[in-house]
Amino acid sequence: MTLLQDLEARLAAALSSTLGEPLTAAVTPTADLRFGDYQTNAAMVLAKHRKINPRALAQEIIDHLQLDGLATADIAGPGFINFRILPAAYAAKAAELLHDEKLGVPTVGEGQTVVVDFSAPNVAKPMHVGHIRSTIIGDSLGRIARFLGFKVIADNHIGDWGTQFGMILHGWKTMLNAEALEADPIPELLRIYRDVNTAIKADPSVLETCKNELVKLQAGDPENLAIWQQCIDVSKRGLRKIYEILDVKFDHWLGESYYNDRLAGLVDVFLTKGIARESEGAICIFSDGAKNPEDDPFMVHKEDGWTDNPAIIRKADGGFLYATTDLATIQFRIDEWKADRIWYVVGVPQQLHFRQLFDAAARWGKIGNFQHVAFGSILGEDRKLMKTRSGENVQLTDVLTEAIERAANIIAEKNPDLQGEEAEEIAKIVGIGAVKFAELSQGRLTDYVFAWDRMLALQGDTAPYLQYSTVRIRSIFRKLDAPFDAASAVITLNEEAEIHLARLHARFGELLPLIIEDFRPNLLANYLLELARAFHSFFEACPVLKSEAAVRDSRLALCELTSRILSTGLGLLGIKCPERM
Repeated sequence: MTLLQDLEARLAAALSSTLGEPLTAAVTPTADLRFGDYQTNAAMVLAKHRKINPRALAQEIIDHLQLDGLATADIAGPGFINFRILPAAYAAKAAELLHDEKLGVPTVGEGQTVVVDFSAPNVAKPMHVGHIRSTIIGDSLGRIARFLGFKVIADNHIGDWGTQFGMILHGWKTMLNAEALEADPIPELLRIYRDVNTAIKADPSVLETCKNELVKLQAGDPENLAIWQQCIDVSKRGLRKIYEILDVKFDHWLGESYYNDRLAGLVDVFLTKGIARESEGAICIFSDGAKNPEDDPFMVHKEDGWTDNPAIIRKADGGFLYATTDLATIQFRIDEWKADRIWYVVGVPQQLHFRQLFDAAARWGKIGNFQHVAFGSILGEDRKLMKTRSGENVQLTDVLTEAIERAANIIAEKNPDLQGEEAEEIAKIVGIGAVKFAELSQGRLTDYVFAWDRMLALQGDTAPYLQYSTVRIRSIFRKLDAPFDAASAVITLNEEAEIHLARLHARFGELLPLIIEDFRPNLLANYLLELARAFHSFFEACPVLKSEAAVRDSRLALCELTSRILSTGLGLLGIKCPERM
């Protein structure tokens, strides 16, 4: 039980005693520690409902509160009740956390399965910098959900079907450089795709040829299927190299093609159920009139008022669309994987698509907790969408390579004693960690500026600062003559810096469940920065190794707990910690 949960349980007992009926109320951390550690507005809310004086009710509640050994309580303002946790209670909590592998994090997801749909690049095309957000946010949310007890299925729903393959098939047969394909397949596939695009602009009849190649693929033509499969295979090899560098793993790679055989039957079901109907030769989902127009994703407001905004699930030429594939994917995930929740980590521009998708799935009877985890854009230092000088998308491999190289240069300057493979591994850990933290420390809906010097700085709100904090703590233990058993230490808190550090230790278990309520890994990133700053303040104010034995052991235990929480928290963000820097 967290301290917050303990306070809420005691408050509920006091409310029931005071008002003679079972009641519960929320307790939240205070925004300003001058007013205590936690507070509740229960007295104000209940007093308004009962038309009594809120401060008088607050005093009655305090009179019934059993806080012995945990906290003190006082009244503030119009009726807030503020709680101050006793140092001894923080010390006891710290000792408890040292014995807990989960560091006080409750298991809130037991028995629930969540599918996290993230990254999802198109095959036969290189991943660009825009894929950072989905890949890193999705991976972190999956890690956090697992730590909270959910069964997590990470699915890379790659774009491995569709109209672009008609162009690639034509290019493969007429323009392919076999040597270039063997040496580096993704750039060669991108080249032929671009060259076919150019050819189409010069001669529109080429487009018809591409369409015919796609029709042959969809009809199961052996030659086209073999080329398509080869494209998939070489693309996956390239993608796996990037995911290995990022330390991102998937349980499944079920792309669009996996659901191809389900699409025709799905459309038939939607027609039979009356969810979809024919319109100008296409099969479309229209509004069912159950919602107000402003809340209905199948309605749009134009000059003449509200009008239909249908989702097409089969084109007039018989082709299927993303909406069809995504509906089939929902069916599979619920029926086969028994998913309770599905999280789609996809950019903001797809908001309408997911609103229509979730609405259509509900009308179909596929019920679940579906969430579009949207995010903004990455900007260059000119505050425009990040592009190369030629206007192309910045390739993700180039970003990761540069991150590692820049980290290596900084490490060589700061610690020239690090050499060889160790220096290379540390540069990779620091460089990739910097890229991830720059992403995860932002509010996901905001656009953010990708600034190398800031994200790799050893000071400030960066991953290297946090990694250095863990390295600094481990260096303390390397100076000991014998191994230290933190779990057996008696923790006492006398200095304010000690108390504040223990306060933040206790907050870890309270914070983590909040992250998945609205998908904000930046809450964890900001907490880790606050914890690191608190540790550095503690280390400056409270001598550790030079203290007397009992005080030294207590402070070493606080150092150990800080190290565990920092390492665990960074791990949940997908960031590793080196032993040295």
